Amino acid sequence: MKHREASLVATGNIDKAAIFNSEGTSVWASSSGFTVTPAEIKAVVSSFADTGEVKKIQSAGFHVATEKFITLKSDQRSLYGKKGKEGVVIVKTHQAILVAHYPESTQPGTAANTVERLGDYLIGVGY
Repeated sequence: MKHREASLVATGNIDKAAIFNSEGTSVWASSSGFTVTPAEIKAVVSSFADTGEVKKIQSAGFHVATEKFITLKSDQRSLYGKKGKEGVVIVKTHQAILVAHYPESTQPGTAANTVERLGDYLIGVGY
């Protein structure tokens, strides 16, 4: 999975990324200096299980690597957040959670497409 984290960053659309198991209890790969805390990933995992009409994470936002993000999208597969002109795209597959940060220079849709396509690929090969 280290290769997949590196491939996200190599696109130039993502500047930092981490890959966790689907429960969020194990880090499979992470960019140097990009640390998602156990509490942060727990909130992400909880958001995927939240089936309420208005999810808690939608009203409260969420944190990744100690930065707070406003929730733009939250469903059973994806969580998007924004802070100023930068943001995060988080995608859950069968076995993994991809956490990707994009810089100000990347358009949100481009970042989302990059991460969602990797998520589709991983689902297609059983991850």
